[in-house]
Amino acid sequence: QVQLVESGGGLVQAGDSLRLSCAASGRTFSSYAMGWFRQAPGKEREFVTAISRSGGSTYYVDSVKGRFTISRDNAKNTVYLQMNNLKPEDTAVYYCAAKRTYRTGSYYRDQSDYDYWGQGTQVTVSS
Repeated sequence: QVQLVESGGGLVQAGDSLRLSCAASGRTFSSYAMGWFRQAPGKEREFVTAISRSGGSTYYVDSVKGRFTISRDNAKNTVYLQMNNLKPEDTAVYYCAAKRTYRTGSYYRDQSDYDYWGQGTQVTVSS
């Protein structure tokens, strides 16, 4: 069982930056590939970015490439999402998710792949 707790959301202006954190419980964090998803008002939850167990492989949806960076610190059981040059269309509840996997270099983009989810943190970007 893994519990995920997101933090770092808030209200910012367009062009600002935020760093989200997702802290995981347990001693096997390095066994999990991690992902960030988001859900905007009135829309379905969508994939944003993912990172492999080792952190060596990452993937981003086109709309955030060059602006967002996912990273992880396995010693701290934490995955981060650095968001720069935020846009109003980035406004959403951001969720982190964990997938237990034996594949050290794989990341996952499908929500159904993930085993555990956090409660989400709100990011609001004003224009």
